[in-house]
Amino acid sequence: MARLKATYKEQVLPALIEKFQYKSVMQAPKIEKIIINMGVGEAKENAKFLENAVEEMSIIAGQKPVVTKAKKSISNFKLREGMAVGCKVTLRGDHMYEFFDKLVNIALPRVRDFRGVSKTSFDGRGNYALGIKEQLIFPEINYDKIDKIRGMDIIITTTANTDEEARELLRLMGMPFTK
Repeated sequence: MARLKATYKEQVLPALIEKFQYKSVMQAPKIEKIIINMGVGEAKENAKFLENAVEEMSIIAGQKPVVTKAKKSISNFKLREGMAVGCKVTLRGDHMYEFFDKLVNIALPRVRDFRGVSKTSFDGRGNYALGIKEQLIFPEINYDKIDKIRGMDIIITTTANTDEEARELLRLMGMPFTK
């Protein structure tokens, strides 16, 4: 965690300033926050699924997640407004750098047939979205104790103005993009 922060200041920041010709250090993009979201559709039938998802996410993120509720009723999905349908956590500061380091160096290489993450998953404003199919890639999760394999969305929010700046920032911080 402290290693990643030091790497940003010593290596990433000067490289970004040189490449994009920033006049001030404050113009250089940095990671603002990381949001981890897990949808638990089965929670409407059995509340235990949601409890397990919250517990697993708190182990992965190192912070207690917030339970998300449905915004509106959808009869085809037997969903009522206000029902618990998932959980999310927003990481900032040291927790964010710690999670990013763990994601890039430990979790992503454990994905089966991993060839890198997509270069095109930017939103046009410098934010990156990544979908993970199973929570088992994180080393804290014990395979024997999980009841169901769940996926999650990871959104990395940066202060970059363009996708190119954000892509370069993440690349310099160690994000394994496809060739």
